[in-house]
Amino acid sequence: MDLSIPSSFFETFSSHSLLHPLFPSNFQKLRSFPINSYFNLKSRKFPSKSLSWRQNCNYLRSQISSGNVDDVFVLEDVPHLTDFLPDLASYSNPLKKSQAYAIVKQSFVTSEDVVAQKIVVQRNSPRGVHFRRAGPREKVYFTPEEVRACIVTCGGLCPGINTVIREIVCGLNYMYGVDNVLGIEGGYRGFYSKNTLTLTPKVVNDIHKRGGTFLRTSRGGHDTHKIVDSIQDRGINQVYIIGGDGTQKGAALIYKEVEKRGLRVAVAGIPKTIDNDIAVIDKSFGFDTAVEEAQRAINAAHVEVESVENGVGIVKLMGRYCGFIATHATLASRDVDCCLIPESPFYLEGPDGLFEYIELRLKENGHLVIVVAEGAGQDYVAQSTHAAYEKDASGNKLLLDVGLWLSQKIKDHFVNVRKMEVNMKYIDPTYMIRAIPSNASDNIYCTLLAHSAVHGAMAGYTGFTVGPVNSRHAYIPISRVTEATNTVKLTDRMWARLLASTNQPSFLNSNDMLQERSIDGETVTVTKTT
Repeated sequence: MDLSIPSSFFETFSSHSLLHPLFPSNFQKLRSFPINSYFNLKSRKFPSKSLSWRQNCNYLRSQISSGNVDDVFVLEDVPHLTDFLPDLASYSNPLKKSQAYAIVKQSFVTSEDVVAQKIVVQRNSPRGVHFRRAGPREKVYFTPEEVRACIVTCGGLCPGINTVIREIVCGLNYMYGVDNVLGIEGGYRGFYSKNTLTLTPKVVNDIHKRGGTFLRTSRGGHDTHKIVDSIQDRGINQVYIIGGDGTQKGAALIYKEVEKRGLRVAVAGIPKTIDNDIAVIDKSFGFDTAVEEAQRAINAAHVEVESVENGVGIVKLMGRYCGFIATHATLASRDVDCCLIPESPFYLEGPDGLFEYIELRLKENGHLVIVVAEGAGQDYVAQSTHAAYEKDASGNKLLLDVGLWLSQKIKDHFVNVRKMEVNMKYIDPTYMIRAIPSNASDNIYCTLLAHSAVHGAMAGYTGFTVGPVNSRHAYIPISRVTEATNTVKLTDRMWARLLASTNQPSFLNSNDMLQERSIDGETVTVTKTT
């Protein structure tokens, strides 16, 4: 399938062009236009984005996914400083003189290089949604001498944060000759509490060997006007924001305020979450490290329960709303007998319930290991304990301890009901798996993320986030990674592999051999195995 973009590409199908008054809002009429463009793809002068733009993008995506569009190319472009500063000067990229890039066959990414969001297609599939490919451009919109950059980290910890910080600083300095970089300490609050640190390659030289964040972090504290006032007062013109869903929403607000004030400030987001639930991108940094570290807890639980009679080990892992860590750790271990995640409700009693499965496993093997994500069974726990939910500074619901609750429920059932002694072993490595340095693969990944963000900001892009889409790094509108979160799909092969590995019940509680259930937003026929 040809994914190149014609030079006269009709940007009716590019997200930037959807607001043009000459283009009708009705998509069927929109498709009838001839293929010539009021806006050339190489031009940087596009209309600003708005709610209407986002609605049109969502409509186009829904039309593509439902198969109502025959052959549409959609470029979900990111903002550029020239969108609201049309007379901004450009300069030759300093990398042209770099020995490191001299031997690279294609040193610079062109304006026509894009990354397809969907690569597994059928012969007649529509061309679908694409993003701009990340990487250095021939032209930049900042000279090294005038760049005054800042870096801030917000939210929870994650392996690899320090690597991202280090590589932004070193990337700016070694590739572009920038030597004026500030570290904003303590999250968003640091912008207006005057907590800053001068960052140089020497200062950040070995921080990638440590866990946590060199700049410290916090939750909440976002005040858009105060933050942008601080950016303006300090003369900052590049802002690198490392954080999760809430942090990236804050980055979008900062970009909007910067645009409103007409400031020459590039805002770049680097998405971060230990749960791996960020939309669009393949995975989040630190996830592989967390899964690897979780193996130690699972292995310890397995050793413990193997060494006693009727040993039941429970390992609680992170996963507030999604069970990616628990799922991948279970598959990697092969010593886990049951995995419980937020996406898959479970029940304790009755046929094919958890208690029945535990008893079966104990009779067969004399022990079992359960991995449970922290967000699993929360409604069940709340109903059982009559506990009320509280929230943290970021507005996230504070979770009830499903691990302790489950341990007690299992013990009570087998001692009081089944008259069986069980040896419970509960391990909670929740914060251990995120407070460590990143492993080798995550270090490389963090380097690519940081360099992609630096190249994008220097090229004048703003209001964007970076990440791999089908293994190719891309510039993605912030709204795309914050409008939804990834979850484990019970209808995907990954979950089927897990069920095959553990041989646990699906907990679908189907009373008939065949019935239809709504799973992951789809109507699925469920066959009950006997």
